[in-house]
Amino acid sequence: MDARLNLFGSPLLGTALRHLNSAGKAVTESALPTATQELVKLRASQINGCGFCTDMHTKEAAKAGETSTRLHLVAVWREATVFTDAERAALELAEQGTRIADAAGGVTDEVWANAAKHYDEEQLAALVAIIAIINTYNRLNVIVQQPAGDYQPGQFR
Repeated sequence: MDARLNLFGSPLLGTALRHLNSAGKAVTESALPTATQELVKLRASQINGCGFCTDMHTKEAAKAGETSTRLHLVAVWREATVFTDAERAALELAEQGTRIADAAGGVTDEVWANAAKHYDEEQLAALVAIIAIINTYNRLNVIVQQPAGDYQPGQFR
């Protein structure tokens, strides 16, 4: 399977992706735990049906030491006992931030308040940014039907 458009061959998209990568780097270097970052990116990618990002963030999380049990249970995190309360709050924020069109009000005050119990203002800013960034990547990859399965950890560093 080939992508409809080479995201890396387009000068315009190359410029846009460099800016998006810079924004992502700010989050990566934030105080938001790496495990939380990868879990959020994985969950949003699952919701959006982005095979490329699901593949990428599963492999990146595993390389960073995430367990296979936790990775397998991200899609059903509400029923899983392997996530901390803080991670659960981040996953719920990611879900509501990803499914904006499904709920007229967007992210509820209750979900925001729960996340704010576990994360300081800078970490909340990082969560908001990472949710927005991964949703952008998901949409790019889904639109062009970027194939999944060949990603190697660290491939874009």
